Amino acid sequence: METTMYRTVQELIQESLPRTLSYKEYRAKVSELAAEGKSTGPKQTEALANYTLLNDKRMRRFDKTLKIDAESTALISAIEKKITFLVLTESWCGDAAPTLPVMNKIADLNVNISLKILLRDENLELMGHFLTQGTLSIPKLIIIDEVTGEVLGDWGPRPSTATEMVQEFKESFGALTSEFKQDLQVWYNKDKGITTLRDILASLPLK
Repeated sequence: METTMYRTVQELIQESLPRTLSYKEYRAKVSELAAEGKSTGPKQTEALANYTLLNDKRMRRFDKTLKIDAESTALISAIEKKITFLVLTESWCGDAAPTLPVMNKIADLNVNISLKILLRDENLELMGHFLTQGTLSIPKLIIIDEVTGEVLGDWGPRPSTATEMVQEFKESFGALTSEFKQDLQVWYNKDKGITTLRDILASLPLK
């Protein structure tokens, strides 16, 4: 008789940690793939390669321009609990390009926050525990108590205002169009990470 070993979310997370990339390593990987005309993931297409190239440029811009306000900085700096930001993503993901730099800026403000990145398609079993309306939507941020391994919360795949924009468009027109995706990137540029920051802060153990 065959037995199936069920692995808990905590076990999957612990198993995945040795495979994680730092933000610096992830950025270097994306830049390298962009230069080679490739993307992360098993599926290689011209479209995914082009998205990776675009995202590399977008992340470079956000890395340079993102600013966190003084009030948010104080809240982040006061966190005493050691936590891990574990993010599932892929290089071609349009919502990851403007939001991952925000997560990195948060982690840079407090030594108690560690940002670790996993590629979704290499970690589908873990991703399966953090679906969005039944889909493998990314980026997905999992907030973990570093001491106990407890999942404190999760966030993603996009900030609240962008989520509303996507839902309204789908209800009116069905699938997202390339024109809408361009409009969404315009919104991300104008928002300057403010909504992403606010949403993630709402998920953190600030007290």
